Amino acid sequence: MIPYSTQDINEADIKAVGRALRSGWLTQGPAIGRFEKALAKKVGARFAVAFNSGTAALHAAYFAAGVRKGDEVIVPSLTFAATANAALYLGAKPVFADSDMQTGNINIADARKKITKKTKAIVPVDYGGRPADLREFRALAKKHKLVFIEDAAQALGATYRGKPVGTHADMTMFSFHPVKSITTGEGGVIVTNNKKFDTALRLFRSHGISKDTNTFARKGHGAWYQEMQELGFNYRMPEMSAALGESQLKRLGFFITKRRVAAKRYRRLLAKVPNLILPPAERAHEKSAWHLYPVRLAPQVAHKRDEVFATMRKAGIGVQVHYVPVHLHLFYEKLGYKKGLCPNTEAFVASEISIPLFPNITQKQQKFIADTLKRILAQI
Repeated sequence: MIPYSTQDINEADIKAVGRALRSGWLTQGPAIGRFEKALAKKVGARFAVAFNSGTAALHAAYFAAGVRKGDEVIVPSLTFAATANAALYLGAKPVFADSDMQTGNINIADARKKITKKTKAIVPVDYGGRPADLREFRALAKKHKLVFIEDAAQALGATYRGKPVGTHADMTMFSFHPVKSITTGEGGVIVTNNKKFDTALRLFRSHGISKDTNTFARKGHGAWYQEMQELGFNYRMPEMSAALGESQLKRLGFFITKRRVAAKRYRRLLAKVPNLILPPAERAHEKSAWHLYPVRLAPQVAHKRDEVFATMRKAGIGVQVHYVPVHLHLFYEKLGYKKGLCPNTEAFVASEISIPLFPNITQKQQKFIADTLKRILAQI
């Protein structure tokens, strides 16, 4: 089976993890700081705070943004559930905005309509690695005094208006799951230029407990004393993961270049195929990280999507669908969210298939995938 995506681990990565294991530090050691510093430098941010998952990182970002019970957070429905779940963790309400039918990114006009007096933060997602309309979202957040959090789980290595993704929002989250731009096994990070956010993120990821005497409300204790100031979590990244991430980060440019080459090859192989809609070409001001290559069936054959999906899987091609619209998950239906809330998202997902894309995919594999897809479409 050709996977829809997979990690690329080399001997340098293995040696880096081995060094961490032999260092005497398994957690809360120097590898975390090195990885955070390297990542912040790579994306041009002042601070980077690593977590043991992208979900944990989002939870921490919403906390740092001041999201609390009764607040609202605007998120796209076309995303992994964690983008919305993190609001629920804090007692807030996810408010779903619809998607752009071409890119899959959040529709800013619909997001604008969803802003109320209760809105605390707005969280666009870079679907498939393609940056959302970040300049417009920044202006919208500033106008309404919202915290702008970018869910760039899939977009490490992407650029927007000449700058790396990670420099445009108040806080930006990257994921290090094995299928992402780089991996730490499991992991995530928040990058920010705001010292207040940085402090809150670090406190939250370690039980809400501070060991910094400068922050203590209770003075005069010995060196043993630590102060729990918030209700936090144990969201710390282990040293081995950080060591792997630092090693992987050195090859980020290589990974993204390979993904871009593969995406361009698909565009040539699948050009002008009847009843198939390809992802739009990049605009002049953006460069995607090409985490996904999401193709869609034309409206007249979209009802055949599951048949095409199953036939591709049967042929040994690990296609996927991204995603179940969050508002249509069973859990969210039980909360009262209804079908029809985000019609573009629902139509997009009903016709979408993600075909395999990863740095080491071969030309032979891509040709097989393209030929198989063309053959199936010709028969429906």
